[in-house]
Amino acid sequence: MSRRICLIEDDAIMGEALALRFEMEGLDCDWHKTARSALAALRRQAYDVVVSDIALPDLSGEALYLALLDDGSAPPPFIFMTGHGTVDQAVRLLKRGAVDYLLKPFAPDLLLGKLKTLLTRQDSGHSDVDVLGISPAMRALEDLLSRLAQSQASVLITGESGVGKERVALKLHALQGAGRPFVASNCGAYTESLLEAELFGHEKGAFTGALRVKRGLFEQAMGGTLLLDEIGDMPLSMQVKVLRAIQERQITRIGGEGPIAVDFRLIAATHQDLKARVEQGLFREDLYYRVNVIQLRVPPLRERQEDILWLAGHFLEQAALTGDGRRLVLAPKAERALLDHTWPGNVRELKHLLERARVLATGPVLTPESLFGDTAPSKPPVGTLSDYLAGHERDYILRALLSQAWQIQETANLLGISRKNLWEKMKRLEIRRAAEE
Repeated sequence: MSRRICLIEDDAIMGEALALRFEMEGLDCDWHKTARSALAALRRQAYDVVVSDIALPDLSGEALYLALLDDGSAPPPFIFMTGHGTVDQAVRLLKRGAVDYLLKPFAPDLLLGKLKTLLTRQDSGHSDVDVLGISPAMRALEDLLSRLAQSQASVLITGESGVGKERVALKLHALQGAGRPFVASNCGAYTESLLEAELFGHEKGAFTGALRVKRGLFEQAMGGTLLLDEIGDMPLSMQVKVLRAIQERQITRIGGEGPIAVDFRLIAATHQDLKARVEQGLFREDLYYRVNVIQLRVPPLRERQEDILWLAGHFLEQAALTGDGRRLVLAPKAERALLDHTWPGNVRELKHLLERARVLATGPVLTPESLFGDTAPSKPPVGTLSDYLAGHERDYILRALLSQAWQIQETANLLGISRKNLWEKMKRLEIRRAAEE
């Protein structure tokens, strides 16, 4: 289904460049150069997203947005483009319900990333299990899950702690149809005796404290999905019992006499190298081949940077919907800090970091200090200081050139330097358009 974007930008060069880029990405774009013409169009037809400059020739972007609010119906999601002088307006608009803002100059890819994130969330209906990520790796994983949903083959999900292995399992379960049970057990969180009672259940009086009959997770998963999380931590003696249950599709409760038939989709997950544990004698080879019919690897967050800001926005939006209603956004420097972080704790670390920042935040915009304290983490330095500064200077000038469609004089004006100075910097930093290379 085609998505329609309303672009409001009076600058002819920037507006034409963005409208063309949207069309190239398969998005239908209506470009308006004045707020009043855009307002008439927004009242006449529906748009999926509005991208608007704040400084417009007739009405400000803020006045346009407030006029839509006064109409009494919820406007479409707004992303504002702003210069340094109108940041305060952008922050006010965030408080009134706007989705995000971009500080000029910005790279078009940054805007496109925000658009795709927003459209993906609209498609997903804000469901926690619908979308795993927007990176190519997670898109490919979702495509594979759609195919796996047609079978009952056992699946082994691997990946570092905190990458979201249970979310992948939930996604696969959801694709197989709603209404069926999904039960999960962390095999590393129980002692051996407690894990056996958790999985197999027990009869009344089977041991001290067994005051009633308890159905284990194998029974609770009947007709649905059983997730054995961190299966690599399961004791060897328990592995024998679990293997038998998987092979025979029947279990016996602790203290029980007769077998009970069970039927479920088995998903196992681990952060460990099960093959290596088999070679070390710590994991049964026959169980390994039973659970590893199809293996899915969830990449760590540092390998899928496209998902970092998407996930951050998702967590902040969910917190606004389920919490006190405050809408918080990331300052550009905060976004950079998140992208520079190595995320040893993966998605779980990101979520906890934002939860903490939300509690401590005193305003609507999160800074690097809000997220990481006085010292925002960064990637280890590589190369000399002059190399580092030149790289950042090159990136900033390139972003400015892109925002001004490579118009040299306009870019020089934006950067506050002379045309000659800009040419000299481009030559020194080897900045050339692709067609010139």
